[in-house]
Amino acid sequence: MGAKASKIPAAKLDSYEKVVATSPRIERKGAGTPYTSLNGHMFSFLDKSGRMALRLPTETREAFLKKYRTKLFVAYETVMKEYVAVPDALLKRTRELAPYFAESVSYIASLKPKPTTRSAKKKGAAPKRQGAKKAGAKSSKKVAKTAGKKTAAAKKKTAGKKTARRKATGKKTARKRG
Repeated sequence: MGAKASKIPAAKLDSYEKVVATSPRIERKGAGTPYTSLNGHMFSFLDKSGRMALRLPTETREAFLKKYRTKLFVAYETVMKEYVAVPDALLKRTRELAPYFAESVSYIASLKPKPTTRSAKKKGAAPKRQGAKKAGAKSSKKVAKTAGKKTAAAKKKTAGKKTARRKATGKKTARKRG
């Protein structure tokens, strides 16, 4: 199977790619829904209809909303508090939108990086050797010897449960002699 085909109008997708290209260290990601992210934080994207959302810091966001008479971006009936809805006319004007995109990049760069969720294999780490012992692991002989024995803590716990049952039911049980 190939990459998921985008249903976004080609003109809007092209305009978005031009805006992303204004920041050389940022690359566009996503096949079906194009987006940009840095240090695990997404900061711009196009929704399925081709509307652009841009994440901005508070002061810049308020000025942007006022200047372009737009609103916070709404996706799936949820207001995205840090994202502004970029008007279609502004999306076409790359030069005018580029400073806001740069402001978004610097804002995201100032945030603490999110921890990665990728596994060690994907990162290129050396594969684990088969049969390697974990730190503190018991040898198989010791495990076999102690398999049938209860630890002191387990014995106390069991004895406590028996005593509680005796008290609750009022029955006396015969003690085993050892």
